[in-house]
Amino acid sequence: QVQLKESGGGLVQDGGSLRLSCEASGRPFSTYAMGWFRQAPGKERDFVAFISRNGATTDYADSVKGRFTISRDNAKNTVYLQMTSLKPEDTALYYCAARIMYPSKAVSAYNYWGQGTQVTVSS
Repeated sequence: QVQLKESGGGLVQDGGSLRLSCEASGRPFSTYAMGWFRQAPGKERDFVAFISRNGATTDYADSVKGRFTISRDNAKNTVYLQMTSLKPEDTALYYCAARIMYPSKAVSAYNYWGQGTQVTVSS
């Protein structure tokens, strides 16, 4: 099992930047592929980005490509989401998630979730 805790959310103006962090504890971090997802009020939870166990493979939702960057530091048991050029439509509760072996864009593929960190982008 792994426990996940996100941090780094907050209120930022349109065009601003934030870096989210997700620290894992429990089973060796390099065992897990990691994903970031987000959920706006009244909407479904959506894929944002994923990264493979060794960091060699990443993928992004079309809506964030070129603006967001996912990375990980296995020595620190942490995955990051660097968000730039933020827009009001990026406002959501952001979750990190873990699954054994291979990354996925599917919410249902992930076994472990953090509690989320709120990102609010004002216009």
